[in-house]
Amino acid sequence: STDTATVLRAVELECDTILMARAVDGVYDSDPKLNPNAKKFETIPMQDVLDRKLGIVDLTATVLALENKMPILLFGLAEENSIVKAAQGASNGTTITI
Repeated sequence: STDTATVLRAVELECDTILMARAVDGVYDSDPKLNPNAKKFETIPMQDVLDRKLGIVDLTATVLALENKMPILLFGLAEENSIVKAAQGASNGTTITI
């Protein structure tokens, strides 16, 4: 998957954090398209993403990021300048911590 390729490359480059753009603006406790009351996480431990089977990031990529202690900032691509904001640490996405 592209998620796994992204994590592999980030590990090779010894990046501090992986920036992942998505159609949704972060990690939620359930699908926000199906549940209008879905709660968005500001931060969530990577192990919780795995345990809850949230599926926002490919399973292999999540395990690889966890094994390599590589946090992920997941943010929405639809917001204007979202990539720049994420790179500057001003994203309103979710940080998936190790």
